[in-house]
Amino acid sequence: MKSRPFLWFVLALPGLWIVWRWVFTPDAYGYGHAIGDTGDWAAWLLLVTLAVTPVRLLFRKRKWAQWLMKRRRDLGVASFGYALMHTVIYLWKKGSAELVLAELDQRFIVVGWLAFALFLPLALTSNDSSMRALKRRWKTLHRLVYPAAVLTFLHWVWSAFDPTTAWIHVGILAAIEGLRVLLQLRQRVT
Repeated sequence: MKSRPFLWFVLALPGLWIVWRWVFTPDAYGYGHAIGDTGDWAAWLLLVTLAVTPVRLLFRKRKWAQWLMKRRRDLGVASFGYALMHTVIYLWKKGSAELVLAELDQRFIVVGWLAFALFLPLALTSNDSSMRALKRRWKTLHRLVYPAAVLTFLHWVWSAFDPTTAWIHVGILAAIEGLRVLLQLRQRVT
């Protein structure tokens, strides 16, 4: 899969399926499914994006690991795209600023908005020209992905009817990040 447009087509397929189901089968696939599925895809792609660094550290010379490293920004932007769909669906359902503001007393809504606010500058600067313009500050800025990921998974845990699946994903996030830190520390020692 060397073609970037083909990768983007593949990354867009779940979104196209969500939209198709919501438009053509609204009684069977309503707001709850659409909001849940877009949130799931945002979180899954975020986990894959975060897993790229430990994969790169473990499998440096493998071509597939190098390919994954080159496409990490694409995966992150796709994750943001699903988070944006999730947010747009939420705003569409609420239908007014008053209803959105009225829910700001709920912690899962607040952490969701905070996560989105942290991801926005990351998505906007996930391009070559921003990397060149920001130089070393680009990497510093993109470290916001870590607190944003924590907020994302808190949003999921606190908003879920049954948080078991969300907690499983929190465990996956902790494993990915623990492995990343361990591998980076080991790399510095050797």
